[in-house]
Amino acid sequence: MASWFYASEGKQQGPYPDGQFRDLVAQGIVRPDTLVWSEGMAGWQKAAEIPGLIGGSGAPPMMPAGGPPMMGGGGYAGAAGGGPLVPHFSVFGLLGRSIVFVIGTILVIPAPWVAVWFYQWIMSHIQVPGRPNFGFAGQPMDIWWAFMANGLLAYASFTGISVAPLLAVVVNAVLAWVIMRWIVANLTSNGERLPVSFQGSAIGYVGWYLLMMISTITIIGWAWVIAFWMRWNCRNIEGTRREVVFNGSGWQILWRSVVFSLASSLIIPIPWMLRWYGRWFVSQFALVDRGAAARSF
Repeated sequence: MASWFYASEGKQQGPYPDGQFRDLVAQGIVRPDTLVWSEGMAGWQKAAEIPGLIGGSGAPPMMPAGGPPMMGGGGYAGAAGGGPLVPHFSVFGLLGRSIVFVIGTILVIPAPWVAVWFYQWIMSHIQVPGRPNFGFAGQPMDIWWAFMANGLLAYASFTGISVAPLLAVVVNAVLAWVIMRWIVANLTSNGERLPVSFQGSAIGYVGWYLLMMISTITIIGWAWVIAFWMRWNCRNIEGTRREVVFNGSGWQILWRSVVFSLASSLIIPIPWMLRWYGRWFVSQFALVDRGAAARSF
């Protein structure tokens, strides 16, 4: 049974089952000049251009399959080639949830529930090319132990054991790898899990994590380590029709981090700076045609 989307006031509406969608047509909500999309169509088209949709019955012409081209910049052009992720974080929405996330982690027991709540909000506010209604399907009890252990590690320095902080860093890196795999495996579109997975090795992930920690002694080198680490993460995401890439450079990460830190020291700008930095960082991830990433570097 076909599912339909339509554009209204610059926003993507749907999906609607075929019968419900034709009711919208009958009610005049979907008009002849309304842009619509259904599985099998190459791009958005006016409803009047779909055979049998307005004033008749029948199926739309079948074209190469793919997700609905995402709407952005006022246009509805095809997005088969992908494009950057577009975050829509509100100023105080991001700040409030970040604070609750940190507090929940420190309190340990609420950590799994707070984490899922946070990730669900974040994913639902990111627009992904060709993936309508992007979301997150993870549940608190999936890897509850990883989140609680992560929270407990914050107290490692209070144990009195000299090597505890160092061991905590290594264990935290392993837990971060577990959480990374869980997050990627639970990404959804239209309520359905995407067939993607993170295949980066634990040793590789821990290595990048430790390198990032060590690079802080260089004052600025950590920014380039993060940029290359993000690219490594992207290369290890499998199951996508398009490649995931990270376009941010070490220099861009560095100067934005410096501006963020200086402005945040004034306290009042924190909500706006957090959104500014978060939106930029997310927008550096993009989907591109396979092979295009290699040609761009």
